[in-house]
Amino acid sequence: MSFSNDPIIKANGASIYQEDNVILNDVNFEIEKGEMVFLVGRTGSGKSSLLKTLYADLPLRLGDIDIAGFGLRRIKRNEIPLLRRKLGIVFQDFQLFQDRSVDENLHFVMKATGWKDKSKMKARATDVLMRVGLGSVGNKMPHQLSGGEQQRVVIARALLNEPLVLIADEPTGNLDPDVSEGIFKLFQEINKSGTAMFMATHDHHLVTNHPGRILKCENGKLLDSKYETFELTGVYR
Repeated sequence: MSFSNDPIIKANGASIYQEDNVILNDVNFEIEKGEMVFLVGRTGSGKSSLLKTLYADLPLRLGDIDIAGFGLRRIKRNEIPLLRRKLGIVFQDFQLFQDRSVDENLHFVMKATGWKDKSKMKARATDVLMRVGLGSVGNKMPHQLSGGEQQRVVIARALLNEPLVLIADEPTGNLDPDVSEGIFKLFQEINKSGTAMFMATHDHHLVTNHPGRILKCENGKLLDSKYETFELTGVYR
């Protein structure tokens, strides 16, 4: 199935909730195939809630969002794993199983998303680790890796099912500036291969040094630099 002629993400009049509170109202935006977009805003402004809604961790109650061919307003529970196979999700806190090796972490995700052939699983794990520059860490435990290496494993995990879009929530938030720059360069390489990127960040150096399209959460609204000019002062707190 191809979505090459349609936006990877399209939101129309969506309201983003956190429990019973509306965090963002009347959200409208599109992200095209291969596009890279930053999501910024102060802590509590709705960035994480928006991303969680996109991968169906939070329900969409009002409005419409289509992502990777799935309509989130009416998505069924048994369709959510199918949606997440089309997405790559990168978390700030890694969320790796600390009692399993890197390879075992990757195999767990593949099994959960329908892989069955062990030889193909082994080959795919090796492939994604090579792609993120970690070809020799498969047998290591997460605690044996640096923070930057663990984040590269998380990115490798997100690439297992060749996602249409990578959704990253503060992926450099726990990393030193030099390491953060290396991680972002990896995201750029993945983006150049055709994968769309939607990255929430508080890292003003990334946004300043790599100017591009920005969505900003502010006062319950989502502003889009594609259509309007706005200040970035204060969004990194």
